[in-house]
Amino acid sequence: MARILLIEPDYILARSYYEALSQAGHQVIPAAGAQTALLVADDIKPELIILELQLVEHSGVEFLYEFRSYPDWQRLPVILHTQVPPAEFNQSRQLLKQLNIQTYLYKPQTTLRALVAAVDRQLAVDQTDQPQAAGRRQKQRMTAA
Repeated sequence: MARILLIEPDYILARSYYEALSQAGHQVIPAAGAQTALLVADDIKPELIILELQLVEHSGVEFLYEFRSYPDWQRLPVILHTQVPPAEFNQSRQLLKQLNIQTYLYKPQTTLRALVAAVDRQLAVDQTDQPQAAGRRQKQRMTAA
C-alpha cells in the first residue's frame, strides 16, 4: 500500500481515480489545486504523485517547479495524468526530464486499469531502486571512513 497524492481539479474524475486506486490497495489523498497539494505533501509524505497539469490557480508545471525546489521532493516519482495532448509534449521532452517526470498518461486514452497499472509499475521500480541507492550510500560511508 502506497500513499499517493492525487492532484486533480475535477471532483468527479478525482473520485473515480480515488476509488480505482483505493481498490488496488493504495491510500489516496486528493488535492484539487497546487497550494493545497504542497501543504498536503508536507503532512502525508507521499510515495507518488499523480498530477493533472491544467489546474485552476496555478499550472501543474508551476507546481512542479516549486515542488522540486525542495530537496526532500526532488526524487519523488510523479505521473502526469493530463488532458494536455501528447503533441504538446513533443517539444517539451527536456522539460519533463528536467522535472523528473517518470510517466505521461493522456487522459482520453487512459483507462482506470491502465492508470492503476502505471502506478503499480512506478512503485515497483522505486522499490527495486531503493536497496541499490541504500547500498551506494553504505559504500560511500565505508569509503569515506
